[in-house]
Amino acid sequence: MKILVKSPTRVDLSGGTLDLWPLNQFVGGATTINVAIDIWTQAEIIDSEKIEWVSKDLMLHKVYQNLNEVLNDQDSNLKLFQAVVRFFKPQKGFKLTTQSESPVGGGLGGSSSLTISMLKAFAQLCDRPFESVHQLVYVAHNLEAQVLNTPTGTQDYYPAVTGGLGLIRYTESGIEHQALEIENSPLAQHFLLVYTGKSHHSGINNFEVMKSAVLKDSKTMKALFDLKEISENMEKSVLSKNWKALPALFNQEFEARIRLSPAFSSPEIMKLAEMTKNAGADAVKICGAGGGGCILVWTPPENREKVTQACQKQNFQVMSASPCNPIANPTQKSF
Repeated sequence: MKILVKSPTRVDLSGGTLDLWPLNQFVGGATTINVAIDIWTQAEIIDSEKIEWVSKDLMLHKVYQNLNEVLNDQDSNLKLFQAVVRFFKPQKGFKLTTQSESPVGGGLGGSSSLTISMLKAFAQLCDRPFESVHQLVYVAHNLEAQVLNTPTGTQDYYPAVTGGLGLIRYTESGIEHQALEIENSPLAQHFLLVYTGKSHHSGINNFEVMKSAVLKDSKTMKALFDLKEISENMEKSVLSKNWKALPALFNQEFEARIRLSPAFSSPEIMKLAEMTKNAGADAVKICGAGGGGCILVWTPPENREKVTQACQKQNFQVMSASPCNPIANPTQKSF
């Protein structure tokens, strides 16, 4: 037996941070927009008489005789693996091998994507398929909250499950999700992903925003309402295919996000923003909760090479990444 699941990571285009409950309800509902990208996480399960976990990212190989040994191991690196195993309680041995192409702290939702890959793989192993995309996201969200012990949003999980250009609406009645095709859009032509070389800290940054919002800090609430409005305008632009409106919205989002908390920026991000615009880029977008990680640079196709060279000259890593289309049968096998 061999089970292999791959899940995409994502770049958020607007409405990040508003995917945290109850922040989205503090502003009367919100929309988050993101796009799945072909930077993958992977979970592979094969037969084994024992229980084994191989993490290629951590260069770790653990072997256990039974489930109790797994759950009693105090190694902090095992928390996500233990959470998934505790949820499924597999009744037979297996060897799980995991790997992520996303840089650590890249702001691409790598850990959430890996959680989805593992859940999909174990759902097949244990013959416990998820009934819907929302159920799979709900479980992943709760397990990762247990592991991180910080507020966690849900926007990272949806593109990992479904792929595509995602519109995620947070309403009083629940979450609505729509995965759009990326064909016939200029996303791939304008899309340039650059890694700052510095890890971000999403849980810490988002927690500080949460605290300020609960205390009704006027500056925080103004920035959150601005991010809500920007994302609503982004949704209208995407649905009407008014792609020319995106650069201005990215720049507005950048400004509002830094007003939300200076921790969302960093010297590396500010340097990269100035440098890429001087080289001909139209806009930059902080990925995830910022403070480091990756930056989306929106650049005209004719300026791509010049912007790329400017980044590389300053030792920023230009990543090989493109948007990817929706996944068929998203709660079952991936690719």
